[in-house]
Amino acid sequence: MAVIALLANVCRAETAREALNRNLIKLPAGFKIEIYADNVPDARSMAVSSSGIVFVGSRDAGNVYALIDKDNDKKAEEVKIIASGLNQPNGVALLNGSLYVAEISRILRYDDIDTRIDIDEITNNQDTDSKKIKPKVINDSYPKDEHHGWKYIAFGPDGKLYVPVGVPCNICKSKDEIYGTITRMNADGTGREIFARGIRNTVGFDWHPETKELWFTENGRDWMGDDVPPDELCKAAKAGLHFGFPYCHGFLILDPEFGEGKDCNDYVKPEIELAPHTAALGMKFYIGEMFGDEYKGQIFIAEHGSWNRSEPIGYRVMIVTMRNGKAENYQVFAEGWLQDGKAWGRPVDVAIMSDGSMLVSDDKAGVVYRIYK
Repeated sequence: MAVIALLANVCRAETAREALNRNLIKLPAGFKIEIYADNVPDARSMAVSSSGIVFVGSRDAGNVYALIDKDNDKKAEEVKIIASGLNQPNGVALLNGSLYVAEISRILRYDDIDTRIDIDEITNNQDTDSKKIKPKVINDSYPKDEHHGWKYIAFGPDGKLYVPVGVPCNICKSKDEIYGTITRMNADGTGREIFARGIRNTVGFDWHPETKELWFTENGRDWMGDDVPPDELCKAAKAGLHFGFPYCHGFLILDPEFGEGKDCNDYVKPEIELAPHTAALGMKFYIGEMFGDEYKGQIFIAEHGSWNRSEPIGYRVMIVTMRNGKAENYQVFAEGWLQDGKAWGRPVDVAIMSDGSMLVSDDKAGVVYRIYK
């Protein structure tokens, strides 16, 4: 089975290389795209360490990877599996040299991660138990539901770890207040609290580089039609806000099952409506220099793509332009993973490197791309 999986991943990587060679990915003038690392099955959320190591979570593969560019040629020569057999370890985050990994119901911490990789203490799956990097469980109090159970995590300007909890359904209202929220906790796993409510499922967020306010993507519900409701880009200017789920969607769309008697003006509206069913996931404010002044402070969003729309949509990287702290426009930045209604790749997350280039993970092709000028 391992050989079959390896061969399948090689085929995916070749598909991505062939697609790039045929210039299938369309970018604005002056931009280029190349493969930063292949052999990264099910590549999902990313976190970049101060030394430049790129940590990548996965979902179904159960792995956490370290992508290492040893010769500084802007390509990762080594892809190491630093953890395996985990329960949908989608989310990864870094703080003070420690790598935090989110499984469905718990948060793990791997200490001194860069140092331990540099001294070759691990070598993929051939390690003995004594050499494996063993994590500390800092919190295991999250629900075990697999539906929307995979998590994106990140540390905020306040030093706390933010952890979302998606609803265990398409559309429902749970008696347990933890569902449909973004929580936050201290770095040691203590002091968990609900930061925001009324959020169906977010798998990507970031903080405005100046105001330090939290912005996040939200995936709209299914089975209301091809064109409604929209996905959303939202802003949580402070703790304690409610964003309307399951009662309202987009700016003013009442839910046909749960919206009766509700007023959408009672809840925080999105900053901008995104296209419907695109599965907007990872997002980042651009804080680099490489792309030029016109891109500074703008938001890049990875759209994973629709799964049940009659005509597929998404499978691209979008940009939301900002003016005076407000979302003004939403347009395509990179597209081409969808060809003639069929997707050969699916963007999941974006990450900004120290040189200002941008990485894009692709869980279908099993690769990480680098976009640069």
